[in-house]
Amino acid sequence: MSTATDLRHHQPPHIALFPSAGMGHLTPLLRLASMLASRNCRVTLITAQPPVSTAEASHITAFLAAYPAINRLDFQIVPYTPPNAAAAADPFALQFEAINRSVHLLTPTLSSTSPPISAIFSDIASAAGVCQVADDLRIPIYIVSTTSARFTALLPHIPSLIAPGSSITMAETSVRISGLTPFEISTLPPPFFIPNHVFTNTLVSNSLAMKKAKGILSNSFHAFEPETISAVNGGNFIPDFPPFLPIGPLEPHKLELGDRQPLPWLDQQPPESVVYVSFGSRTAMSRAQIRELRDGLELIGRNFLWVLKSRIVDKEDTEDIEELLGNSFVQRTKSKGMVVKGWVNQEEILSHPAIGCFVSHCGWNSVMEAAARGIPVVAWPQLGDQMVNAGVVETAGLGIWEKGWGWLGVKLVKGEEIAERG
Repeated sequence: MSTATDLRHHQPPHIALFPSAGMGHLTPLLRLASMLASRNCRVTLITAQPPVSTAEASHITAFLAAYPAINRLDFQIVPYTPPNAAAAADPFALQFEAINRSVHLLTPTLSSTSPPISAIFSDIASAAGVCQVADDLRIPIYIVSTTSARFTALLPHIPSLIAPGSSITMAETSVRISGLTPFEISTLPPPFFIPNHVFTNTLVSNSLAMKKAKGILSNSFHAFEPETISAVNGGNFIPDFPPFLPIGPLEPHKLELGDRQPLPWLDQQPPESVVYVSFGSRTAMSRAQIRELRDGLELIGRNFLWVLKSRIVDKEDTEDIEELLGNSFVQRTKSKGMVVKGWVNQEEILSHPAIGCFVSHCGWNSVMEAAARGIPVVAWPQLGDQMVNAGVVETAGLGIWEKGWGWLGVKLVKGEEIAERG
């Protein structure tokens, strides 16, 4: 006769997934949740409340409606107020910090979950706090990397890089890490150079927690990032660093969100004739840069589909297309181009035969979605990990990167320059 312990061992594993802030972090965790649920796992999705964007709230609701077997656990975070006004410019960075400061409050709730939690899969942006919860519950933690394997491999070195007297402060041109091609310092996120910046402080605390993980689930694949994955898993990296477990490209889940889709227009376009332009759910260009991009697309003369965003947080993005671009542009280009605002089904767009290339910020979800479909990328990184990711895109042969365009807002890239790369 089986004992109670034997019966528990034969129960499906119960995995708690903890996404962080923003669609770039939420999307891969939802895809992973659907994958686990389809493989006989019990899944609890922990959702930090309130979310920053409308897109996050609507996707969580639609996802859980599509997967009713997945349990939802709402977690009310304590808001974080930064010590200076400049740090408050990025609401997503503030949410990262608020989540890390609040997540310890989850321990009593998770300790009483039935059936018991077998393991926690935490977004890398929440690793520090979730590691402590996993320690308290005496269960394993796996970190889900929402960026490239290469940028992930940089993270455990951040504390030493930004310390006084480090290579960054001594104005070296590159950072050397065992087993990896050197990182150009100019490609590292600008907040690294700002003392006590909330973005950097959050990365530091999470990087220190990485060694506690059993493994790092990476939305990448060996053929795309062979150097990094081989270096980490082959022992040519940090001693006792957890292995990379490449599980990408993560497949999209099927959701019906009622979004306005431009596919009927795409259906009328010739194969590989359309330039798809999108800078993700978080990047907001200045109005001046938007208009230079407008001019560049018109000068290129190719068909285009442009997902336009003018505010960091979607619910604040209230200006209409004509106001941002001018009514004359919309009229002149209506036979060749389409501009949309709001959330679109990017996987469906990139899968369409009319798409010929993708002008992208190189957020990692976008990179993997393009790689899975073989869509060439024109890399225009804007912030955060995106320059490192753009380097991965270029090295892998998926696209090109104009390094001279720099970070978002540092240089006004003129329409003529954009047209030259088209």
